[in-house]
Amino acid sequence: MLQTGMSAPILTLAETKDFLDREFPQMQAGGRAFHLEAVGPLSARMRMEGQERFLRPGGTVSGPAMMALADYVLYAAILAQIGPVALAVTTSLTFNFLRKPTPGDLLAECRLLKLGRRLAVGEVGITAPGSDDLVCHATGTYAIPSERS
Repeated sequence: MLQTGMSAPILTLAETKDFLDREFPQMQAGGRAFHLEAVGPLSARMRMEGQERFLRPGGTVSGPAMMALADYVLYAAILAQIGPVALAVTTSLTFNFLRKPTPGDLLAECRLLKLGRRLAVGEVGITAPGSDDLVCHATGTYAIPSERS
């Protein structure tokens, strides 16, 4: 049974990064842009570099780039807690775009709200470095396979 308390993650930051790089190299296609900075009890933090490929007309970071960042940090937070389970999959994501971010890096802070045997639910707040103002808030649910590799 998975623990739902504030226990230390099963995977270290380095182990989580290695797993993501090995299992999902496509996330870094075109050059490394996503940087997992921390994993903790039911949490993770990731930075997305402000690169031209993430911009949209109007001088802002695109919604799809922020969606990828939120989904990726949620996955990292779950993996750090349960171990290397490549087949954990997103079942739902909801996004609220709150402010127009200026071009540049974005930080995603993830907090798992529930971590059960079959489902994990979390929320992600995305900000610009040095600001507490959310540019995006997301919630998501992941299905965790009953047979773990």
